Amino acid sequence: MIAEPFETMLTGGHPNSLGRTIEVVDIVMARPERLEELYACYQSDDEVVRMRVSNGIKRISRAEPERLVPYIDRFLSEITALDQASAQWTLAELFATLRPWMTADQQAAAEKHLKHNLAYHQDWIVINQTMQTLADWAQDDPELHAWLLPHLHRLSGDRRKSIAGRARKLINVLE
Repeated sequence: MIAEPFETMLTGGHPNSLGRTIEVVDIVMARPERLEELYACYQSDDEVVRMRVSNGIKRISRAEPERLVPYIDRFLSEITALDQASAQWTLAELFATLRPWMTADQQAAAEKHLKHNLAYHQDWIVINQTMQTLADWAQDDPELHAWLLPHLHRLSGDRRKSIAGRARKLINVLE
């Protein structure tokens, strides 16, 4: 029996739905050799497929983060370059989850990317996820702490309630 390609499984349906993402994740969890096929779908021309890949990768990271350790460098070089909000907010979550397995250079590259997203990205979910990851990291990093607080103060006045509220919450945690 020929396995159905993941890109085909992740195509179609309502753009805001998960489609068959859970089914794909279940396959990857049962057959780890297919993780590369799922990751390769990040190169799809279809942004819905890429969004579902992000969701699937995030689910795998929560269940078995060790499986994604070999992908850290690729996340840093390939996925950071994707101009898609779902990929960027997923990266913030992945970097938080994978930090214990990152080298110092990988952590520095991830932090640089997250700082850029916090300073320049406009998507509310990207900003919220990025704030959370950076705030978690800043608790044991005085330099990051000093960089982050002014950004949180700026974001605490954001017109979007979720951003402003999260920023105020994180200020209270860090101050």
